[in-house]
Amino acid sequence: MAVASGAVRLTQLSHGAGCACKIGAAELRPILESLPQPADSALLVGPEMRDDSAVYLLRDDLALVQSVDFFTAIVDDPYDFGRIAAANALSDLYAMGAQPIMALNLVAFSLESLGASVLAEILRGGAEVAAEGGATVAGGHSIDDPEPKYGMAVTGVVHPGRILTNAGGRAGHSLFLTKPLGVGLVTTAAKRGLAPEELVVRATELMATLNDEASHAALEVGAAAMTDITGFGLLGHLHELATASGCAAEVQADAVPAIEGVLELATDERCVPGGSRRNAADADSFTSWSSRVPPARRVLLTDAMTSGGLLIAVPPEQASATPGLRVGRLVEGSAGAISVR
Repeated sequence: MAVASGAVRLTQLSHGAGCACKIGAAELRPILESLPQPADSALLVGPEMRDDSAVYLLRDDLALVQSVDFFTAIVDDPYDFGRIAAANALSDLYAMGAQPIMALNLVAFSLESLGASVLAEILRGGAEVAAEGGATVAGGHSIDDPEPKYGMAVTGVVHPGRILTNAGGRAGHSLFLTKPLGVGLVTTAAKRGLAPEELVVRATELMATLNDEASHAALEVGAAAMTDITGFGLLGHLHELATASGCAAEVQADAVPAIEGVLELATDERCVPGGSRRNAADADSFTSWSSRVPPARRVLLTDAMTSGGLLIAVPPEQASATPGLRVGRLVEGSAGAISVR
């Protein structure tokens, strides 16, 4: 949706757009490693796995899946901001193969500066997408903050035997990606007045699209591992999946889908978000690049995504029925190492 003439541009109040405002993986990693690990045997997936959601066993046939995600405004339209934030939060559940059942709003907002109607539109967008995913918005929490932020704490359920983590990949598995990359480039360019309107609309609808169908399809074909692509970019999230799976990975750069028109933005330094720059610096510690990979493709593979697609690892015999496009494979090698060709 377009922003009304004279309306406040939410992105101008944000120090970083969407998931690009996340603390960088390289900075966060040692902090998390210093924390004591939980010892509860019912916690099937906890912080040590660096996965998308926590999973807690309730009974032999039922596990609870929980995640939380919020961020600064990534688009100017409040309704679209709400839609995107909700889709992004629910994606963490879909990445585990879970069905969402409940959500709680997380709001940081200044009613005095922006007005109640703007917040109402953000919450309306979030509620509509949550309902689309089958989740009930049951309440939430708000604080006064001059920099708007919105997201959700989400809860889902899954049969313990159908949990998909980022640790199930094996050498030889094919890697599929279900949404094109480039959201970080588009939203940063839009904030600086450098993105065509049709490209912003395309990226907005992509971010607001749920990963439910892709998740269900991945489960049906027997996917072995799955994660969603958000703030750490494709290479950052693939690194986590490969590390947890004890494998290395190969990526075919020209096979990775890009939002139509985004590679042109990747050649303009003004369009590269700070989160993507942090991702690129971190990726250099575990990625080897072929000299044939163009600079714009390098930028794309470390683009800080918001509400991106699912990255799915499947045995080769399931590849023909897997959703998305094949972008690489897991291979024998140092756990977490990535080769981009």
